[in-house]
Amino acid sequence: MNPFRQRSQLGAAWHPVGLASAFPDLDHDGSRIAPRCKAFRIPKESKAPVEADIDLPGDLKDQVMVFKYKGKFHAIDHQCPHSSFPLSQGSLFDIEDFGISLSAGITCPKHGWSFDIFSGQADRGNYKLKVWEVQLRDPATSKLANDAPNSTDKEVWVRRKQRIG
Repeated sequence: MNPFRQRSQLGAAWHPVGLASAFPDLDHDGSRIAPRCKAFRIPKESKAPVEADIDLPGDLKDQVMVFKYKGKFHAIDHQCPHSSFPLSQGSLFDIEDFGISLSAGITCPKHGWSFDIFSGQADRGNYKLKVWEVQLRDPATSKLANDAPNSTDKEVWVRRKQRIG
């Protein structure tokens, strides 16, 4: 065993979730984000992601919600860590101080709690929303790239954020 080699963690695989053009850019207009985001069921056993129905989410376990907010891609757990409610029913907002935008958040409509979409920290309580890593990659020889030949569109890839230590 090599002590300098990082061990692979369960759920450390990257998963393609679509082309960047398939995700419309959201703004904080106060409306539900459900029609403009996508949710995927990604089990920890490194299986291929399966798109979930946003309007009928069913079991939210192992679901990631992917969306683009103000030009930046985000991926978070689809369920609220406090009440297991689908966050696709929530709304996005800017976290500001004296008119300066510091971060962005999402509000769960079931109980009104908010979570920072960069850190996952809740506005009250000790709950934390799981935030996923997102990468934009040049199309390679993948199924997504074959669907859109000669395109400059990027592929969106997600994975569970890895614990350090």
